[in-house]
Amino acid sequence: MDRLFPIDTIETTCQDCYKCLRQCPVKAIRIEGGHAKITPELCVACGACVQVCPVQAKKIRLDLGRARHLVDQEEQVFVSLAPSWMGEYPGLKPEQMVVALKSLGFSGVSETALGAQEVSAVVAGMLNTNGLHISSACPATVRLIKKYLPEHVNDITAVHSPVMAHCKLLREHFGEGTRVVFIGPCIAKKTEADEHRELLEIALSFEELNDWFAQMKIDPYQMEPGEEDHFVPSSAEEGSLYPVEGGMVTTIQAQCSCDSARYVTVSGIENIFKTLEGVDSSSLQHPVFIEALGCEGGCIGGPCAQAPGALLGKRVLVEDQTIMPPLPLVRKHRLDISRSFTPDPPQPPAPDPALVREALRRIGKRLPEDELNCSGCGYNTCREFATALVRGTAEETMCVSHMRALAQKKANALLRSMPSGVVIVDANMRIVECNERFARMFGTETAEIYETCPGLKGCSLAKVIDFTEMFRTALKFDQEIHYDHFRYQSRLLNITVFSLDPHQTVGAVILDVTRQEGLRDQIAQQAQEVIRRNLSTVQEIAARLGEHMADTEILLRSIAEGYAVENKRLQSAPPPEEEKR
Repeated sequence: MDRLFPIDTIETTCQDCYKCLRQCPVKAIRIEGGHAKITPELCVACGACVQVCPVQAKKIRLDLGRARHLVDQEEQVFVSLAPSWMGEYPGLKPEQMVVALKSLGFSGVSETALGAQEVSAVVAGMLNTNGLHISSACPATVRLIKKYLPEHVNDITAVHSPVMAHCKLLREHFGEGTRVVFIGPCIAKKTEADEHRELLEIALSFEELNDWFAQMKIDPYQMEPGEEDHFVPSSAEEGSLYPVEGGMVTTIQAQCSCDSARYVTVSGIENIFKTLEGVDSSSLQHPVFIEALGCEGGCIGGPCAQAPGALLGKRVLVEDQTIMPPLPLVRKHRLDISRSFTPDPPQPPAPDPALVREALRRIGKRLPEDELNCSGCGYNTCREFATALVRGTAEETMCVSHMRALAQKKANALLRSMPSGVVIVDANMRIVECNERFARMFGTETAEIYETCPGLKGCSLAKVIDFTEMFRTALKFDQEIHYDHFRYQSRLLNITVFSLDPHQTVGAVILDVTRQEGLRDQIAQQAQEVIRRNLSTVQEIAARLGEHMADTEILLRSIAEGYAVENKRLQSAPPPEEEKR
């Protein structure tokens, strides 16, 4: 099963600041959903992204568990200790470091610098032909050339790196069954271990070593070494200079017989680019050796270096503990450490220029002068960013200027469409932004100034209105203030002042309700008149109903009385003649 790439991103921690993309010299980072992810096939494992991430979202693959398992399972496991350990553990004696590492279960401890001495001896013999000779010591540099400068692959010195040479040396000395674990400050060494498992089992960082010491409750400074506690098979000499800038050159110069050779030291991926791009190796009239180190200052400035302090102090520690043999140095290499290098698959071709132009238009870059090249997105130029958009490794939201312009357009559209006057004011009572309705609400002069200076940016609020106290109160107490009917001159205003940025910025929405209030009064008056008329009609109806009731009562009474008189008369009259008979 393939191992995971040595660098990964914790998505939930990533804050989409694009700082890693800005610092990545080869732009091997793609943005998905606002989160930055490593693209392994493009990455040179220099570790710049790990060093600059402000929230530590970039994490190095932990191989400590595998190392502990290896030590528990195998009998012959040796440490290849990078010479930069001297700067990481100042004041620690070599014998104490050996005891501490052996206490973890290792069979023995050896210095990677022994392999560096083998490399220097071989390279010194190569500098007898004109042309370019680029060191193979730094795996980040080798990845860079194979991926991005393939025209210089044949210029890489055809030898293994110091750690690979050291692994061969240990296997030759202690047997083919020997397993090796490298410990140092380099992330790229993990990729080297992944690619050469037949030589190097695991590469650990100093951070992982410190965690291991802590888990086992081992303090290297408290170790008491014995007579058998020393580096095996022997202590290194000039090879210990490899982790400092120019150290490899010093070791080669000490034993090179070619007086016409030129030596150059370059550190940092971007500086390597600048040094090698456009160079024609065949045109050089001398042998030119380039010590190319991926980390500025050398390995002591590696991404996994843990000890605080200036690079100069670490350099001095390394140089002070390096034992230089007598000059002239004559060292014969004992191993076959030759190897060849081939370019990686070519990078994707540049996208169609028409697609790049379309991508530029999508982010508001229609003219050359629109291309700010501010690097806010992480890319050096707007065209690089547009190219990444076409390739699908970037998102439009990464363009700060485009998103700001888009937000401004949306805000302006909202301000223009609002029926109310809107104004935003800073702590100094200066207008940050306002809409046209606000300007027209407070006089023709203000409206004319608005036409000349849209938004009235920087204008004093007090020169536009004379009720600024409510704005000051909202700023001071960071609270919302509302007036339903604020009388201003001959008008009634509905005003709401609210905080945007506590104690720094406030906004206000102002609506002229004078006409609405006038209409409301008119409607109320009309309603009162209707009510009055209705009341009058009701009263008239009631009065007339009263009159009708009185007349009806009189009529009915007269009828009733008439019936009563007739009844009396009938009762007093004599009976008819028939009855008499």
